[in-house]
Amino acid sequence: MTDEPAADAGDFPPPGPSDEVVADVLDDIDAAYDDYERGYADADATLSVVMTHVDRLRDGTDAE
Repeated sequence: MTDEPAADAGDFPPPGPSDEVVADVLDDIDAAYDDYERGYADADATLSVVMTHVDRLRDGTDAE
């Protein structure tokens, strides 16, 4: 038995995607938006890319 207090659930960050995954997703979304702004992609294609990455983040959160 230790003298250390038990860890409170508030001491840990909530489970979810890693910082690296979040950074990659945000970079990909920024790139999709830049393509849209330059006229290289239409709104439907851009939204599809964004939603694919939102799903990726959700999957990372659900897996934890």
